[in-house]
Amino acid sequence: MGLKDQVLNMFGRGYEPKDREQAIIPSGEHYVLKTPLVANFEEMGYKYAMFGLGCFWGAERKFWQTKGVYSTAVGYAGGKTKNPTYEDVCTDRTGHAEVVRVVYDPKKVSYEQLLDVFWANHDPTQLHRQGNDVGTQYRSAIFYYDEEQKKLAEETKRHFQEILAKKGYGNIVTEIVPAPVFYFAEDYHQQYLAKNPNGYCGLGGTGCYEPLRQDKQPQMSSASSIQQQQ
Repeated sequence: MGLKDQVLNMFGRGYEPKDREQAIIPSGEHYVLKTPLVANFEEMGYKYAMFGLGCFWGAERKFWQTKGVYSTAVGYAGGKTKNPTYEDVCTDRTGHAEVVRVVYDPKKVSYEQLLDVFWANHDPTQLHRQGNDVGTQYRSAIFYYDEEQKKLAEETKRHFQEILAKKGYGNIVTEIVPAPVFYFAEDYHQQYLAKNPNGYCGLGGTGCYEPLRQDKQPQMSSASSIQQQQ
């Protein structure tokens, strides 16, 4: 039984998620990076990026492991329901995607390098799914914060599409749209795979991705290397 059926069986098949006035706000710091999850990051000189690439547990780990990333958080974006819960999103009726919001230092890592992490770690030709995870919440999406991010997202998409076509894959279905409101997921989802090292991760790439600019590949942070060894 999938998550959707489990939730609908719990609340009733006719359950329709409603807007909520109370937002979910994380109660602690980043479990791995020891940085804030909530702050005026732009005033601190950082920038935002937001991606959907399947189950957000594995997606977040890929980004907190990237050198130059200051903080990450998982949540929900791109749907119609205000302040949704995980159960709401799992009904496949809110329209939200599971996403990771990345706070990064543009002096240490470029947005293009973050796109490399995005494209390399999932199959963007799968519509509303990644592997066995099926539903609109698992869709492939890039939510851009400015025109430069949009331009780079489209450029790298064209580049990867050419590679995939040569390998026999179909068309990329990744949506590239302006960043909507980001709703934090519940505390237990934040940095889930660091808290639960043997937890589920359904994330997997095609093995075909090649960075557009080979000299600018992202690097793993030392903090993440230590975390992996624990």
